[in-house]
Amino acid sequence: MFKKILIANRGEIACRVIKTARKMGIKTVAVYSDADRDALHVEMADEAVHLGPPPAAQSYLLMDKIIAACKATGAQAVHPGYGFLSEREAFPVELEKNGIVFIGPNAKAIAAMGDKIESKKAAAAAKVSTVPGYMGEISDAKHAVKIADEIGYPVMIKASAGGGGKGMRIAYNAKEAEEGFQLARSEAKSSFGDDRCFVEKFIENPRHIEIQVLGDKHGNVVYLGERECSIQRRNQKVLEEAPSPLLDEKTRKAMGEQAVALSKAVGYDSAGTVEFVAGQDRSFFFLEMNTRLQVEHPVTELITGIDLVEQMIRVAAGEKLPFKQSDIKLKGWAVESRVYAEDPYRNFLPSIGRLVKYRPAAETTEAGVTVRNDTGVFEGGEISMYYDPMIAKLVTHAATREAAIDAQAEALDAFYIDGIQHNIPFLSAVMQHPRWRAGKLSTGFIKEEFPEGFKPIEPKGEDLNVLAAVAAVIDHLGNERRRAITHQMTGKSVTFAKRRVVRVGDTTVSLDVAGEVPGPYAVSLLDAKGDAATTVEVASDWWPGQPVWSGTVGGKHASLLVRPIPNGFSLAYRGIQAPVYVYTDREAQLAALMPVKVGADMSKFLLCPMPGLVKSISVAEGDDVKAGDTLAIVEAMKMENVLRAERDGKVKTIAAKPGDSLAVDAVIIEFA
Repeated sequence: MFKKILIANRGEIACRVIKTARKMGIKTVAVYSDADRDALHVEMADEAVHLGPPPAAQSYLLMDKIIAACKATGAQAVHPGYGFLSEREAFPVELEKNGIVFIGPNAKAIAAMGDKIESKKAAAAAKVSTVPGYMGEISDAKHAVKIADEIGYPVMIKASAGGGGKGMRIAYNAKEAEEGFQLARSEAKSSFGDDRCFVEKFIENPRHIEIQVLGDKHGNVVYLGERECSIQRRNQKVLEEAPSPLLDEKTRKAMGEQAVALSKAVGYDSAGTVEFVAGQDRSFFFLEMNTRLQVEHPVTELITGIDLVEQMIRVAAGEKLPFKQSDIKLKGWAVESRVYAEDPYRNFLPSIGRLVKYRPAAETTEAGVTVRNDTGVFEGGEISMYYDPMIAKLVTHAATREAAIDAQAEALDAFYIDGIQHNIPFLSAVMQHPRWRAGKLSTGFIKEEFPEGFKPIEPKGEDLNVLAAVAAVIDHLGNERRRAITHQMTGKSVTFAKRRVVRVGDTTVSLDVAGEVPGPYAVSLLDAKGDAATTVEVASDWWPGQPVWSGTVGGKHASLLVRPIPNGFSLAYRGIQAPVYVYTDREAQLAALMPVKVGADMSKFLLCPMPGLVKSISVAEGDDVKAGDTLAIVEAMKMENVLRAERDGKVKTIAAKPGDSLAVDAVIIEFA
């Protein structure tokens, strides 16, 4: 077994590998760029080696620097994580030349399956069902359009060496095919150093299901069940689960055996994933093979009990798999949410900045429920514009799908992040969505269920009552504390009214609160006449200053994020984020008379939708533009975002230039 390994990656996957290596008694070496000097994976590793400037092309993608780091530290093997060099055929070749073991598949398998064009050819030769497409070299955008026309729209344009949703576009007509090819090619070049792309038929209303395979260097290959990864935005996964609610045992076996046959055909000898696009009728077609560990591997680990990173290390060291296919049993259900630094209210555009607060749900295993949080960040750390926007992967496991989803919802409600925008409100909302809970999924889920983007959820019904009751109890507790301060006015003791009016958006709820510290408190919701319509017991050990209120409301457990605001609290619960104001009767009467503040008119400005780097400006001062015309391209976290004109107009001034780093809502263009 290896005594020391180097992890040629960063963030949560580097931390994940370090944890397993530490468990196995293996010392670790981290590598880092200037942007990651203070990163968590650097702190966790036994040693760390600096690579270079923040851009990946000048640090994490430089094989010679990785090899030099191995030699300097005495690392015997390299785990590539995912992304970066993990699927570069040349990397294991160069490592072998220098006497260093690659903890991943052999170079021939990467060449056959890691390249998506070659993998299609290999799958076709092995008589694996494949999606219609063009696997040859595409010379330019016009050639791509011609191919797309022949296949029939819609088509998927995809980077050959890509992954993680980068270098990928869907085109529904010739214009989109031309533009999509150019953008996919540009993204592929900057992200992977390889601008080759291919075109294939895009299957509508599909499901994305993948089979986890694991092989050794002795010809043994097994499959470890499947993962459903259909909840995606910008072709990148957001939620995953294992197993899939679609598959039956017969289909699972057929997909698994096909994945194993393909793996054996190319001599695959590590952890890898064979991805399929599946129809709602359980038909399936080979999509691609990822010759690396997948981001979503934890859900497979939890339903199988197998540590995939450990098995990768043992296989690389020459050990045989310690189990056969008949030994693989799937137990329970696992759900994973990818917590991203992105703004769900702005079409999931990246958000960068400092993590002022970072308090994830506690990792526990209690009453048959496991909560796991894979992360590479820490409170006070910086989310950089140079890398993937992932903050953490929150995973829950339980005996049933419903129980795993409920546990996930609870853990998301208790996940406190401040300082940047994040997608937890969206993830929490999905956990309550009836279509998600019913397992009726497709890769178009987000587009279909949120056609106008994710909007703030209006609290109503039971959720509204929970927000009102908790806000009133927090206010009541604060009043009790203030009245307990010594040396206040002498004489008659000061009391405060028990009746409160809670305003959430345009809705007001009148209620009475009774009880003393530490509770429980009786909260009576009043009807129009002022009589108690419903009384619920609210109990919690929460104390002012704590970011998460956790307790019971009417006997049901609830977790809410709490931030103080004037006259109330900003509460987050089940995807709802809302200011909740708590007034006395008289304060409520006066608040109703306050004028509504009207925001400034910014309709004549093109604003930067996210913090990012200006790649190009497509117009000049004085130009007339039409609705839909490209105005600028802004890049952040490896994604290029095209900003288009919303209506016809004329460019008055241009406030930014290519190469500028802009903050969110910074002015790019002013129109006449």
